[in-house]
Formats: sequence, structure tokens, C-alpha cells
Amino acid sequence: MTGFGDAADAAARLHDAGYLPDDAIATVVFLADRLGKPVLVEGPAGVGKTELAKAVAAAQGAELVRLQCYEGLDEAKALYEWDYRKQLLRIQADTTRAWEETHDDIFGPAYLLARPLLRAITAPGPTVLLIDEVDKVDFEFEALLLELLSDFQVTIPELATVTATTRPFVVLTSNATRELSEALKRRCLYLSLDFPGEQRERDIVATRVPEAGAALTASLVRVVRSLRGLELRKPPSIAETLDWARTLVALGVDDVDEGVLRSTIGVLLKHRSDVDRAVAHLAAAVP
Repeated sequence: MTGFGDAADAAARLHDAGYLPDDAIATVVFLADRLGKPVLVEGPAGVGKTELAKAVAAAQGAELVRLQCYEGLDEAKALYEWDYRKQLLRIQADTTRAWEETHDDIFGPAYLLARPLLRAITAPGPTVLLIDEVDKVDFEFEALLLELLSDFQVTIPELATVTATTRPFVVLTSNATRELSEALKRRCLYLSLDFPGEQRERDIVATRVPEAGAALTASLVRVVRSLRGLELRKPPSIAETLDWARTLVALGVDDVDEGVLRSTIGVLLKHRSDVDRAVAHLAAAVP
């Protein structure tokens, strides 16, 4: 598959990949593809940021390369590192050559270990690079990303500057736990995602868990949306809505009542205080 023809084409192909975009999502995806710019997708956990990158990869028939960010992530884990054991063996195997010759040999492509960022720009075919939860890294790592996001190249001091032959479609996700640098934002198109409206969430459940049926889908989505209106430590995500729908189908449930809620609420909520607050709230709302 090739790039998207227009926003409508992007929407249709994402839908075929199992992702239901609204107009804003489809437009940003099309523009990112057409302009060759990364997309920064920001929003609370569980609103479909990572799934969007997966859907773009599926829609374009591209390889998905994922870099999962975490505190302390460094260049060696994200970009590249040298195969020191292989280099040492090469040095020990040939002690007759001048060091300059050996140096040029061991710092060649055969001794380079490509990590996700380098692998994405050196891939021979279409690639979607997902830099997931970029807000978990520090500003120093953000600076490392700037060359990649603006010029789609990586400078390896001992070797050369590696430039992408086929630009990857880049998706950065953020849960907005900290403010990202202006330099990073300037290089990206911006997309803000929130929990979907009621009808769109019903459509998502109907697409991903069609066996739930219209009545059960409407009931469970109504309950989930009610829970999100409470002051919870972790409101239920779309993924947890889908898990709950699959749970209710597996149990053969046709409707949601207080007994069903109490026995299955652990699928939706993962903190004891949230569970207690939700049960107290829903006891009066659900027959």
C-alpha cells in the first residue's frame, strides 16, 4: 500500500484496520503522511494513542517499529550501540595490524547494533516509528530526537551520518505528565485525543466486540461513561471498556445490573479506592 490520498482515504483505511477515527484524526494523519512530518499525539492513558500508530502501520502495509520510553532511557537503548564483544574478539584475533587499520574495521557497519530509532530510518520498506510515552524521558533525550525528527537522519561520530532512504511515518505519544520542549513540538503536527463521545465509543465496541450486541453495548458504555465522571485515580480506558465487553460476553450477560458490576468491576478499575467509590455511586444508578 502507498500513502493516503486524502483525509477521507485515511479515514476509510484506518477504519478497515479496526480504528475508528473522527475527522480531526483522519485529517492529521493524512497531513502527516503528505507533509512528511511527525505527529505528537497527546492525551490521557487509554484513549487510543498507541492504537493509532498500529492502525496507520496496518493501513499502509508498513512495518511498526516501537520505542517504549521510560525514565533513564539512553542513546544505547534507543539509537545504536557498538557490539563490544565482537569488536574485542576482532582485536584479539588480529594483533599484527596497525591500530588505525583495526580501528577503521571495528567501527564499521558490521559491528553496529541498530536500536529502534536507527532501525526505523534504515529499513528498506515503509515503516511507522512509534515513540511511545515520550513524556517519560528527560530533556536530554528529547534533544537526541531533534535531528531525527527534523532531518530524518542520525549522526554516528565513528562512522557517518545515516539518512533515511524512505522516511518513516513517526508517531510520538504523550500522557501529558510533563511539558515537552518547544523544539520538539515545533517539529511535529499536534493531535489531542480524549475519551470518545458516547456514540463513537458504542461504535468502537460494536466494531471490536460485535458479539456484545447493541443493547449490552449501550448499557456498558453508559456505565463506563458514568464512571469517568467520578474523581477516580485511573478512569477506565477504551481498552478496558473493550475488555469489559469481552468479559460480559464470556459470562453470557445480556444486561448490566449491580451484581454484574460488583463481580466484574475489577476489569474496569485497578485501585481499591476507585472500586469503592464506583460501587457506591453505581449502586443507586443501576437496577
